Amino acid sequence: MNIEIKNLSKSYNGTPVLENLSLMLTNAKPVCLMGPSGRGKTTLFSILLGLIKADSGSITGIENKQFSAVFQEDRLCRQLSALMNLAIVQDNPDKAQLAGLLKKMGLTDDEIRRPVSQLSGGQKRRVAILRSLVSDSDIVLMDEPFKGLDDDTRRVVINQVKDLLAGRILMVITHDEQDAELLGGDIVEL
Repeated sequence: MNIEIKNLSKSYNGTPVLENLSLMLTNAKPVCLMGPSGRGKTTLFSILLGLIKADSGSITGIENKQFSAVFQEDRLCRQLSALMNLAIVQDNPDKAQLAGLLKKMGLTDDEIRRPVSQLSGGQKRRVAILRSLVSDSDIVLMDEPFKGLDDDTRRVVINQVKDLLAGRILMVITHDEQDAELLGGDIVEL
C-alpha cells in the first residue's frame, strides 16, 4: 500500500507553508516528519485527513482508505471511560482484549474504568494513541503523539505502536529524533 504526495502546495494569506512537497508513504516503514514550527507538518496532516484543501498538487492512494488519527489535543469522549473510548471505534469490541492493551500502556484496572476526564494528561495521551491503533484503519496519522510522556513510558508506548501497526501506513509528526529512532522510521525534514 502506497500513498503518493506530488508537488503539494498550501499557502495561508499569501504565505507559503508547503511548497511543491513530494513524498511517498508506504506500509514498509513509518515516516517521521520533523522541522521547526510553521513548516507545514500539521497542514500536511490536515490535508491528508481532508480537513483542509491543498492549493495545488495531488495525493493518490488514499481513495477508499480509512484513516485514524492522534491530534495534538487528545479529542477523547471525556465522559466515557478509557475502555469505552477504545470500544467505540470497533464494530464488535473485545473489552477484555482492549483492557489488556490499556494495561500494557500502564493503566490500572481503576484507571481503565474511570471517565477519561479524571485521568492525567499522560494517561489521556496513551488512550488517544491506543484508540488510533485499535480502529479499523489503513492509515494512522499522529501529530506529536509522545509529547509529555516520560522516557520509560514513551518506550513502552512506541513498542505498542509498532506491535499494533499491523502493515498499516504510519506518519508521525515529532520534534524528537529519538522518537523516529525508536519507531524505526524514515525522517523527512520540512
